[in-house]
Amino acid sequence: MTQGEAPPRSTRSRPTMREVAALAGVAIKTVSRVFNGVPTVDPAIVARVREAADQLGYRPNLTASSLRRGDGRTATIGMLVEDAANPFSAALTRTVENVARERGVLVLVGSVDEDPARERELAQALVDRRVDGLVIVPAGRDQSYLISEQRSGTRMVFVDREAGLLDADAVVSDNRQGAVTAVNHLLEAGHRRIAYLGDRASIPTAAQRFDGYRHALEVAHLTYDDEIVRHGPASEEAAVAATKELLELPDPPTALFTSQNLVTIGALRALRALGLQDTVAQVGFDDFPLADILNPGVSVIAQNVEEVGRTAAEMLFHRLDGDESPTRTVTVPTRLIERGSGEIPAEGPRHD
Repeated sequence: MTQGEAPPRSTRSRPTMREVAALAGVAIKTVSRVFNGVPTVDPAIVARVREAADQLGYRPNLTASSLRRGDGRTATIGMLVEDAANPFSAALTRTVENVARERGVLVLVGSVDEDPARERELAQALVDRRVDGLVIVPAGRDQSYLISEQRSGTRMVFVDREAGLLDADAVVSDNRQGAVTAVNHLLEAGHRRIAYLGDRASIPTAAQRFDGYRHALEVAHLTYDDEIVRHGPASEEAAVAATKELLELPDPPTALFTSQNLVTIGALRALRALGLQDTVAQVGFDDFPLADILNPGVSVIAQNVEEVGRTAAEMLFHRLDGDESPTRTVTVPTRLIERGSGEIPAEGPRHD
């Protein structure tokens, strides 16, 4: 080696079960039984094997182990969400992970980004890794590509939206009624010109919330006005632009129903930029961090994300445990959280 030349890196293959057996002074089969949790192995031998493994830095090959198991289980499940960075998706993932952890199961997570092709690609990648089950927030309306996997024994539960063209369990929030509650709350504050800002109408949850918005207006005998409806501003930036456009109309809305958390945040930014946060009322669908410490606080229709995630995970594990009952859809209620923005009356802010 010449002067100044970096020394070659030391390369060594991973420690093997054979090396652990030699160091512990036991048979390879005994090491296998220890790491597979066979309860009949003498505790002293278990301690000796694990001490040898720690000394060598040995980690069992879980994939190979699963192939040797009679049930073929890998102790993993796959989870596909809209966007792992979104507060709703993050809370949903954490809840499922908590339930899985109690059973010693690892959760592999991917983001579908509302792209049906990406959903299919990621679902197939998880299936190829032999996950025991899937929890999916679907992006597309056709999940029939999973029929063969379902017939092969892969269990699956859909969350937030039901599967399309596939008979499968699902856990959803009561989106329509939540939207009705939001609009009724604004109506009770005296508002009659209530704008709607939501995600793409092709998304089932967005369609259900928009349907609730229209239904509440109809029951209140108010004429639907397409001029104050915006579909598709699913990012904060797009929502800011859409909100400013609405508020610059000759006859602007006095209240906003924003039917997705990122849209809510974008609309809130626009209201504050225009100095209208104390004048224009707002109720958003989905809670988000810091909504309660703003002034005014942001009133929201909150989904019970923990209940949705826990129910979905438990349904999946019941299926993995052998539950063969008919598939079902569980609907979880939402609730209104009043924080100030949704209580601004039509004539302007209250001064108590």
